[in-house]
Parts: sequence; C-alpha cells; structure tokens
Amino acid sequence: MSVTAYLCRSALAVTGATALLAGCTFADTTDHDTAVTIMASNTDKAAMTSVIAAFQRHNPDIRIKVSFADINTLQKAIPHKLRTDKAPDIFTVWPGSGNPASVATLERDNLLEELNLRPFSRTVPQGVKPVTDVLGITYVVPMSFSAIGAIYSQRTLDKIGGSAPTTWSELLHLCDTAEQHGKVLFALGNATPWVTQLVAYALVATTVYSDQPDFDEQMALGKQTFAESGWRTALEKYLQMNDRGCFSRQPLDTTYEDAVEQVAEGRAVGMVQVASTLSVLQATAPNLHLRMDALPATDDPGQTRMPGAVSAAYGLNTNTPHREAAMKFIDFLGSLEGQNLYNRTGATIPALPNDSFDVSRVVKEVAERQKAATTVPFMDQRWPNSGVQQTHFEQIEKLFAKKANIDEALKALDLSYQEEN
Repeated sequence: MSVTAYLCRSALAVTGATALLAGCTFADTTDHDTAVTIMASNTDKAAMTSVIAAFQRHNPDIRIKVSFADINTLQKAIPHKLRTDKAPDIFTVWPGSGNPASVATLERDNLLEELNLRPFSRTVPQGVKPVTDVLGITYVVPMSFSAIGAIYSQRTLDKIGGSAPTTWSELLHLCDTAEQHGKVLFALGNATPWVTQLVAYALVATTVYSDQPDFDEQMALGKQTFAESGWRTALEKYLQMNDRGCFSRQPLDTTYEDAVEQVAEGRAVGMVQVASTLSVLQATAPNLHLRMDALPATDDPGQTRMPGAVSAAYGLNTNTPHREAAMKFIDFLGSLEGQNLYNRTGATIPALPNDSFDVSRVVKEVAERQKAATTVPFMDQRWPNSGVQQTHFEQIEKLFAKKANIDEALKALDLSYQEEN
C-alpha cells in the first residue's frame, strides 16, 4: 500500500481526521469504473470525511474521490470546470445568488441537476427554500445551518481574565485586556479575500437588521442604499476595532491559515469566523475548549443579531457520467444519518432539522438564536449577483490599506448593486 493510500485510510479511522489529502480515493477497488468525484471546501474537510466514511460502509462498491480547496479557489474553479466538462460529479454550491458558484448563478447556466424529486427535498424548511430553490425547484442538498460570530478559545480567554462580551463597550474593553496580556482579541486573516467580509457581516446583522429586518427587500425595490444605512456604522466600527488593536497586527498580510494558527497557539483569543471553522480549530488544537457567540455592535444586548443561514450545500453536475452512484451520495447527504454526521463533526446544526441531533455546547448560542429568530441571512445570499460580493472584498481591502474611505467604499457597493440588479 502506498503512503498516500495509508494516510487516506488512516484519515477515516479517526474522528475529525486532518490527515486527509486532496485527491484521496476512498474504497480502494479497481475492478469497476464507478468513481464519484467530489470537490468541497477546506473548512468542511472534517465533516465531509466523516460522511464519506459512513457512506463507504453502506456502499463498499462505490469509489469516492474527494479534493478540497479554499473558498476563493472553489468559487472560481467550479463554474469554470462545469463549463469545460472537467467538473466533479458533486461539488460545493453556495446558497442564494451572491457569488459565481451560487445556486442562482449556476442554475441560470443549466449547470445544476434538479433534485426536486429526491427524498430530502420534502424536508427542506420553507425558510431555507429561498436559498436552495429557483422557481420552486430544489437544486442543492443543504447540509448545515451555520453562523458568523466570535469564536473564542475559552482557555485563552481565562488566561487573560476575560469573559465573552455582550455589549460593544465590553468588546472594546476586552480588546484592551488582550493587548495588556501580549495578545490580540481576534486573529484576522484579511490576506484571504473571503475573510474580509466576515467582521462586517457580524456587525451589520445588528447595525442594519435589528431596526430594519426588511432591508434586503427595500434594497431590491431601490428604496434603500448601503450608504444611507447601518452599513456605514458597521464599517466605522470595523475600522475602529482595527485602530483599537483588536485584530492581528497586519491583517492584510495574514492569511486564514495564519489566523487559525494564531488562535491554536494562544497568540489570539479568538477569531470572527463561520461556524465551520470550529472543526478546523478543534482538529488543529483539540484542547482549546471553544465557544461561539454573537459579535455585539451596540450597548443593548437585546438588539444583537447574528448572521445565520444555510452554509454548506452540494449540487450535482448535470453531465455526470456516474449519475446513479452520485445520486446515491446526494441522497445520503440528505438523509438523517448524513445530516447528523456532517454537523456533529463540523460543529454546526443540520440544515434539515431533526430531533435526534444533539447540539454541541460550542454552538449553543447559534441554536438558541435560530429558535428565537434573532439570526439574519448571510448578506451576500440576498444580493442580486456575485459582483457585489467581489466589490465588498475589494473595498474592505482598500479600507485597511487606507486607499479608500468609507464614503468611497459605500458608493462602490451601491454602484455594484445597481449594475448587477
């Protein structure tokens, strides 16, 4: 057995395996030509590995070949591969319409197989369908309900004598406390473009949607703008946090991987990230004792909202040469076992709710906010097209590089929204 084969098999033998290599082939059989290929995000590696292992136990005759990539690569590579007939059979698809690999964008070009008749489609909640369906037809199997918030290492938090803040003032004070102990509160990897958006989203959930829950509808009708909304307040607070020393010393030179390392090593107390990063941190440093909380943006905890929505989802290539085997895997993803395994490993909540899932204490607040309806959709899921998200990435980078001011950033966002709408 080759070293690669050994590592791949070993990865299946441990919970949250991190030895999984891109391109590993599961079920080492060569006497048939059924090999389902999957392309997924690095942040979902542990979750997908767990599901594949269970699927293989049920279907030992189907080979699974999986590769993982970072989010920026996936959003570029998946649409390109689908258009050149070099795409995997199953791949990550983003809910809604906000980026090049989103449901609405790929469906518009007839690149996604209809999944309306699959068993799982009957269990998709009505509140989820707007970001998984197009014109009433389901095109992806949603896997996890995720959130964006402040992930803290409880161990490091205890070392600095701090506690998770529930108000804006407490948040800034905790930044000072972390600095006094030679740390930063949040590791921020803005050298990785998709990371740039997360702090803004976490703040906008409160500064915009707490008072104006219909903001997206008003934007679509042309009755609201980024510039004349709580987006301005959120960007001001984002930069205030940077000036206060809340983030890594040089965010634009810090990657996502660097940020994870800072938290794992205790140089940062935590990071503002999507819930799936919890599994990455847990696999990197199992003794961190993580927790995830909403990022406060005002001094009234009752106003605080948290971005929460379908996160991971998977689509099926319309031109897959392995339709029957690939559809079996899609069905397994949508099954009770698949949903629970995916989210148990990934520290998220099933997108298809069921009573048998035990919510991890790490994401207890996410589950409570889901039930209390104090979550709001990820902002880009409701934007008219992918151009707005890309503009957002660019403008945050310019703000941190001091190559633009907030007025210019908001004007660029409004222009992009109007052009894409």
